[in-house]
Amino acid sequence: MINKKMQEGFTILEMMIVLSIVALLFLLTLPNIQQKEEIIEEKGCEALTAVVDAQILLYEIDTLRTPTSIEQLIAGGYLKESQKRCPDGRSIVIVDGQAYAR
Repeated sequence: MINKKMQEGFTILEMMIVLSIVALLFLLTLPNIQQKEEIIEEKGCEALTAVVDAQILLYEIDTLRTPTSIEQLIAGGYLKESQKRCPDGRSIVIVDGQAYAR
């Protein structure tokens, strides 16, 4: 009598079931992650606009003039070059002493 040794491991069917479940979970969570990313970018832009508004006030206090462009704030050291764009790519502009994202 010959004893056949049973091999331990996963069958193709078991692997396919596990991969299907993982793929399904990924497909269910992906839209939620993308939606959260859009919300984060929007909130980041709102926060950056508020920072620029605060720096406009500081510029006005220091120079007794209202800045007309974001470049004036950067040149004066009130903002960094990277702060002239929102995380979503919109530019920050100054209109009548107020910062806006466009």
